[in-house]
Amino acid sequence: MNNDKIIDLLEKFKSEQKALLPKVQLKNNFQKENIRFIAGVDVAYFDMQGKTKGVCCIVVFDLIEKQVIEKVHSHGEIRVPYIPGFLAFREMPLIKDAVKKLTKQVDIYMFDGNGYLHYRHMGIATQASFLLGKPTIGVAKSYLKINGVDFTMPQNKENAHTDIIINNEIYGRVLRTRVNVKPIFISCGNWIDLDTTTEIVMKLIDKSSRLPIPVRFADIETHAIRKKLLIKE
Repeated sequence: MNNDKIIDLLEKFKSEQKALLPKVQLKNNFQKENIRFIAGVDVAYFDMQGKTKGVCCIVVFDLIEKQVIEKVHSHGEIRVPYIPGFLAFREMPLIKDAVKKLTKQVDIYMFDGNGYLHYRHMGIATQASFLLGKPTIGVAKSYLKINGVDFTMPQNKENAHTDIIINNEIYGRVLRTRVNVKPIFISCGNWIDLDTTTEIVMKLIDKSSRLPIPVRFADIETHAIRKKLLIKE
C-alpha cells in the first residue's frame, strides 16, 4: 500500500475514532453481582503463502465454576496494514467472525491490549465494545507511553496499583497482580469504571501467571491454533 493510501486510511480511521469517543462511558452499566462469564480475546499473526494472516481466539471463563466453558476461533487474511494506534481496524473482522461462533452469552470481554489507555482513548478494548455491545476491559503486558509520560511503579505487593495520569486525566492503571512479578497495564474499555476493572482482573488471577485467566488462555490458544495452521501449509 502506497503512502497516499495509508494517509487516507489514517484520516478515515481518526475520523471514525473521534466520532465514537463521545459514546464511551467509564462507568458500570451492570450490577457486579450479575457478572459471571468473562471472555478473553487475543489475536496473533503469521505469514502464509506470501500473505499476512491472523487468528483470533476467544476463551470464556465461568467466574462461579472457576473453569473455561467455551473456546472459539477464527482465522483469515489481514487486509488492513499495521498502523500504530489503529489496531482495532486490523483485528475487528477476525474478532467479529469469532464472536459469531460463541454459544454462551458473555457478560464482559477482556482484551489482550489497551482500552482507554490510548492516544485517542480508542484502544482495541474500547473500540471493539461498540461491535460487541458489552462492557470491555483492556489488559496489556507492556506500557504504551503517551505524550512522553512514564508510569509510577506500584509497591511489590498483591493488588498494589498506581494510576496512569496524562494531562490531568486518568488513562489507566498499573497493577501488580502478584508479588515479585512485573505489573500489568489495565484500562477501561467501555461501560465499566476503573475500580471495577481492577476488581474483576484481580478475581481472575491465579498462581500460574500475572495475567487474568481469560486473557492468558486466549493467548495460549492463539499460539496453538497458529501452529496448527502453519503445519497445514
